[in-house]
Amino acid sequence: MARYINITLEKRGVTCKALLLEDAAPRTANAVWDALPLSGQVFHGKYARNEIYNLVPAFAPAEPGAENTTVTPIPGDVCYFTFTSNDLKTPSHGYEADSTDTQETIVDLAVFYGRNNLLLNGDTGWVPGNVFATIVEGLDEMAAACQDIWMGGARDETLTYSRAVDTTP
Repeated sequence: MARYINITLEKRGVTCKALLLEDAAPRTANAVWDALPLSGQVFHGKYARNEIYNLVPAFAPAEPGAENTTVTPIPGDVCYFTFTSNDLKTPSHGYEADSTDTQETIVDLAVFYGRNNLLLNGDTGWVPGNVFATIVEGLDEMAAACQDIWMGGARDETLTYSRAVDTTP
């Protein structure tokens, strides 16, 4: 039986529904499903173009590793990335590198809502993500809300991933 997740911009009251790609990305789909719900401050992609995402502490007992990866996500792709805290604390992202030896793993859960995305970081090169779900309902409404985040700002907006019920006959 297919499993679905809801992806919600809480303040804007917009939700879309995504189908987990259990055949193409079983480890990632299971890791995310088992950890739901997951929420965090939303951010809009700076380099990838048409992307919103949140950052949450690592949640999988074992990282899923690369599966169903892409560097050119299409509208409706939902991706999973892992980074260390130092990966994200670079001058190009507006941060100073962490001078401590402590590094934590951070998971980036991203929604791609438009075309012409390219996952290339000027500091580190290609950044492949695991495509673990695809949006099947509400992409147009979510894309409009994402554009509002781009133009109006992400402050005080929360991006939440939660389990959805399959209501198809």
